[in-house]
Amino acid sequence: MPELIPEPRYARFARDAGGDGGAGADGVDGADGADGVCVLDDPLLDAGPGTGNAARWLRRELGAATGWELPAPAPGEASEGRSVIRLVLRPELARSVGAESYELHVDRRGVLLEGADPAGLFYAAQTLRQLLGPEAYRRAPAAAGREWRLPVGGVQDGPRFGWRGMMLDVARHFMPKDGVLRYVDLLAAHKLNVLHLHLTDDQGWRVEIKRYPRLTEVGAWRPRSRWGHRASPLWNETPHGGFYTQDDIREIVAYAAERHVRVVPEIDVPGHSQAAIAAYPELGNTDVVDTGALEVWDDWGINENVLAPTEAVLRFYEGVFEELLELFPAEVSPFVHVGGDECPKTQWRASALAQERIRELGVDGEDGLQSWFIRHFDGWLAERGRRLIGWDEILEGGLAPGAAVSSWRGYAGGIAAAEAGHDVVMCPEQQVYLDHRQAGGPDEPMPIGYVRSLEDVYRFEPVPPKLSERAASRVLGAQANVWTEVMENQGRVDYQVFPRLAAFAEVVWSRLPEPGERDYAGFEARMGAHYRRLDALGVDYRPPGGPLPWQRRPGVLGRPIEGEPPNV
Repeated sequence: MPELIPEPRYARFARDAGGDGGAGADGVDGADGADGVCVLDDPLLDAGPGTGNAARWLRRELGAATGWELPAPAPGEASEGRSVIRLVLRPELARSVGAESYELHVDRRGVLLEGADPAGLFYAAQTLRQLLGPEAYRRAPAAAGREWRLPVGGVQDGPRFGWRGMMLDVARHFMPKDGVLRYVDLLAAHKLNVLHLHLTDDQGWRVEIKRYPRLTEVGAWRPRSRWGHRASPLWNETPHGGFYTQDDIREIVAYAAERHVRVVPEIDVPGHSQAAIAAYPELGNTDVVDTGALEVWDDWGINENVLAPTEAVLRFYEGVFEELLELFPAEVSPFVHVGGDECPKTQWRASALAQERIRELGVDGEDGLQSWFIRHFDGWLAERGRRLIGWDEILEGGLAPGAAVSSWRGYAGGIAAAEAGHDVVMCPEQQVYLDHRQAGGPDEPMPIGYVRSLEDVYRFEPVPPKLSERAASRVLGAQANVWTEVMENQGRVDYQVFPRLAAFAEVVWSRLPEPGERDYAGFEARMGAHYRRLDALGVDYRPPGGPLPWQRRPGVLGRPIEGEPPNV
C-alpha cells in the first residue's frame, strides 16, 4: 500500500484517470497498469459495528448511481474474488488526526473506509464517491456495463475547523423544504457541516409557532417584492411567501443530522422584526408608530420598525424559543442564533416607554437596550443547555458573557470577541458573502457589492494574522453567507453559491498555505472535474466563462461597489 499522504486538500477533485473513468486524486497515490487498479464490480458492503448510517448512505447514493445492491456478506462467506467495501470505526484516529477524520485504503481487492467517528466515516464515503468520478453523483446509472475503477493507494484526511458552514436566507425569498434538503446534500458533498437558516426578517417569518399562529398566517406573506436592489424602480407584483411547518423543520433537522450537518436556527431580535410586528402589533413601539397599520415589508434594506423593550415582548419571544428548542434538539443544534444586527435606535430614542426602560434598567442608552435583549436570551438559552450566537453588533453595549459571535462586518468584531475570550465564526462580508457579484462584467445578474471571484474566495483566510495564539483558538471556523434579496428562486441561489462554495469548502477543510501562496492554478484545474460533478447534481452554477443567457437579469439594478474590499 502506498504511503498515506498526510494532508490531501479537500477538493483535490479528480484528475480523472481515463477521462470519465475512475479518479486518481484527493491524495490517492495510484500507479498505471493492472497492479495499480481496483475494479469495483458489484461489490459487497461489509459494515462494522456503529457504521450503519454510512452504510445506508452508500447503498442509497452510490447504489442509485452505479446500480450496485451492496449486499452484506453472509456470515463466514468468503468474497470468492468479489470486491468488498469495508466500513470501520477507528476512534484512535481522533487522537492522531482529529475529530471527523478518516483514512481510505484501496487495494486490488476492494476499499477500506475507516472513520475516527461516524462523521469521519461519512466523509470517507464522500471521498469514495468523489474518486469514482462525476457519474457517481447521478441518481441512476447513465451507462450500462460501466466499469468502476479506483487507483490503488490511500488517503488520511481531516478538517482544519469544526465549524464549516453556510448561512441560507430563506426569509427574504422563501426556499421550499425540498430545496433546503437539496442544499443539505450539497453541503455534505463538500464536507461542510453547518447550515445556518435565517428564518425571520422584516420580509417574512418562515417557521410555524403554534402558540402564535399569526406569525405565519400574516407574517409569512408579503403582497409584492422589490425586483433588484432597493434603488431599482421595478417591482414583482406577485405575492410571495411560505413557511415550514413544525414537521417540515423536524424533517430538515433529521435529514441534516443523518449527513452530519448541524442546523443553526436564527430568530432575529430586536431588529429585522417587521414581519412579526405586522402579525402582532403589540410587539412594536406603539407609542411612536401606528404598528397596527404595518404590513410585512416588501422592500430591502434596514427597517426602522424594531421590537419594543418590554417584559411582554421578552415573554412572547421566550414562547417562540420554547417551541424552537423542541424542533432543534440540543444534540444536533447546540447553537441558537438571535440575529442582533442592524437594529436602528430611532424609535427607542423617540419612545417615552423605551426611555423609561433605560432608566429602570440602568443601562447605557439605546445600545444598552440592545445588549439587554441579547443578555436576556443568552441567559435564558444557557439555562436550557444551549449557546447563543449573534451577529457582531451584539458587541455594542457589552457582550453577553456566554455568547459567540458571527463576525460579518469584517474581521474586527471577531478579533475583539476572540481576544475577550469569546468563540467566533468568521464570515466577513468583504470576503465570503456569496450574494456579492462574481465578476465585473455587465452581464452579472443584479450585481451586488464587491467582486468576489472564485480565486478571491479561495484566498480567504478565516484566522487573521493579528490574532494572538490564544485568541486564534477561539475561531470555531467560518461560514459563507447567502442573502437572498436578489435571489428569487433556486437557480439564482445556485448561480451565486457555486462554484465559489467549493473554494470556500477547501479553505475551511484544509490547512492551506498563506493566501498569497496558495496554488490557485492547481485548484482551478481540479475544478474541471468538479464542474462535471455539479452538472450531474443539477446545480445551476456560474460557468467559468460567465453567465449563460438565462442566468442574466438585464436592466435590473444592483448595487456594485468598485475596487478592492477593505480589510477591516
